[in-house]
Order: sequence, then C-alpha cells, then structure tokens
Amino acid sequence: MTTTITRAQYETRGAVPQDVIQPVQMPRPALTSGQVLLAVLAAPINPSDVLTLTGEYGILPPLPAIGGNEGVGRVVECGPDVTFPPVGQTVLLPVSSGTWSSHVVAEAAKLIPLPNEADPQQLSMMTVNPPTAALMLSEFVDLQPGDWVIQNVANSGVGSYLIQLAKIRGFKTVNVVRRESAVADVKKLGGDVVIVDGEKLAKRVAEATNGAKIMLGIDAVGGEATDRLASTLGTGATLVNYGMMSGKPCQISARSFIFNDVTLKGFWLAKWFRSASKEQQMVLFGEIAKLIATGKLHAPVHATYDVSEIQAAVLAANTGERNGKILVVPKHI
Repeated sequence: MTTTITRAQYETRGAVPQDVIQPVQMPRPALTSGQVLLAVLAAPINPSDVLTLTGEYGILPPLPAIGGNEGVGRVVECGPDVTFPPVGQTVLLPVSSGTWSSHVVAEAAKLIPLPNEADPQQLSMMTVNPPTAALMLSEFVDLQPGDWVIQNVANSGVGSYLIQLAKIRGFKTVNVVRRESAVADVKKLGGDVVIVDGEKLAKRVAEATNGAKIMLGIDAVGGEATDRLASTLGTGATLVNYGMMSGKPCQISARSFIFNDVTLKGFWLAKWFRSASKEQQMVLFGEIAKLIATGKLHAPVHATYDVSEIQAAVLAANTGERNGKILVVPKHI
C-alpha cells in the first residue's frame, strides 16, 4: 500500500482556472472507526468545477480545497468496525469529496455500491449530469410518449444524457448546437432533430417537427439563446434554465412571456439533493446505474489525465472544441 496520495489542490481562485490548481503529495491518512480508503477509478471535470476554480459558481468551498465533485472509487482498505462495503467493491464517491485524487477517505455507511462489472469511466459521470437530465425531463412537464422536448448545447454532457433518456422514455428531441461540426455526433447519439443555433430558429424547428407543439425547453446558455429557445415553444410551455454558458442572464421577449404564456424556471441539482429523501436519491441512482451497466446510457469521453496532469486536464475541459468529457483517471489504478 502506498505511503502517499496525490490530490489536486488550489489555494486561490482566478480567471485562468488551470493556473490556480496543482497536484500535491500528501501522507496516506490513517483510517478511524467507520472509514474506508478508496482508490479513485475515474472523476470527471464538469463546467461547474471550472467555475468553482474561477470563483463564479454559486457555492464555493473554503480554501485551500481539493478539486472534483463526483466520481467512482474502489475500496482498498477498511478501517475499524467496517464490514461493508468490502475491499474490492466499486462505490460512488461522496459528492464534493475532492475527487481529483488518487485516493479518498470516506465514511463507509454513506457509500452507495455500484456494479463492479460496469465501466468505471461511465459510472464516474453519473452523479451530476444524468440526474440533471433525468429530473429536468420529469419534474416540470408531464411529458407523454411521442411528445417533443427541445434543448440547446445538445452536445454537452447533460445534453447527451437527455437525448438518451428521452429516447428510453419515448420522447422526441430537438437538439440545438452552436457549431456545424457538432451535428453529426449529436445525431449519432440519437437526436431526432439537430439544428445549429441562430436566426429564424423557431421557423426551422417548426419545419423540422411538422409544427409540433413543444411544451418543454431546456436552456444551458442564457442571454439571447434563451429567447430563441422560448420562441420555439408552444403556448403555456415551460422553459428550464440550468446554466449560463454565455455568461449573460436569461433574456426572454414580451412575446414569449406575455402572449405565449411561457414560464421560465431554474434547476439546480444541489437544491434537489438537499430536499430529496435518501430513498428518492437511491431510486434515481439505481435507475441510472442500471442503465449504465447495461450499456443503455453512456457519454463520450474525449480524453483522460492522471492527477499529476491536472493543469492540462482543466485546460482541456475549458476548451470548447471537444467531443466528450475530460476525466481524471489515476494511472496507478
């Protein structure tokens, strides 16, 4: 067993996220009663992680901090009084536990076991993006099989999961992307309609869907993109915003708000977790883990990096021209 562990630490925040974080060596911690040592198998870098490094996210941990909010690990050592999960069990890493690490110490009683045979890289992405997509499809509009939903940034992590979950549930998707080069990949994921954002979006969407009444829109951009998405929706529809990739607040015209009765709502997964019961969370994670283990739910991975390469990993994650997620995958595993 190693005597040291590697963790990606930052002591300040700044406009260039990769400049504030670096790998540091720490002594391997001693386990106390009820604790286990987990070898990290994979941990993704999400947009919210990058915003945490720049200081622009809604909740910021005290400094110094270890990067990474989700991932999966394998139990490699059990502390006193621990009988479950056993050594060798794959588990979901606790949220906000500093997952960009070679190892993490966790309370055994709070861990959620996962299928050992499932791809750990795919499992590592299940805490944030799949629940976000799943809940936005179910919490705001009572969609029925055959109904349409429209989203922008469809080639994002959340977007790819939303396409797959919608298809599993029998919904059809209109997928708006910001560049022509992303169209083919979104179609491969199963997007029914894929359109590049821009002028006359409502007209182009109506033509592609034969004038379908779309009652749910999903926005991750903000600014004028929100208004363009709202213009595609049916009377009385709901538009859900979960991100601000443009850096601008949501903008909706009086036509959509007043004359088309569109409702704008926000979604933040952390808030849902605070109010959801343990049983509700287990049901959601159980469904997602099963879909991932059976290959019905997956996300493209652009590249993997060791913890020692965290600066290059963050730089890659902060680059727009990607076709998949950036993962931290410790090489010693």
